Amino acid sequence: MIRVVLPFHLQTLANCEKEITLEVEGAVTQRSILDALEAGYPMLRGTVREHVSLKRRPRVRFFADGEDVTHDSPDAELPESIATGAQPFMIVGAVAGG
Repeated sequence: MIRVVLPFHLQTLANCEKEITLEVEGAVTQRSILDALEAGYPMLRGTVREHVSLKRRPRVRFFADGEDVTHDSPDAELPESIATGAQPFMIVGAVAGG
């Protein structure tokens, strides 16, 4: 089971807790986690990724094992700690300002 931490606005849309668990088959990548997230919570389709291109939406960041993996390939395997559920995959709404 993969642990995923969602920002508050996505928790509200999905009517779920801050941390959810997902079943991911095969390699654990950003793409496979987001596919499982959208399959399990269809109301989140289009919120994290664009509907057609499946590209990450602006101002959404991904963290795995404390590292920003936002700009890594969506098909790159994530650390073992994410795959085993020891650490959560975090989806964060970026904050801008100065």
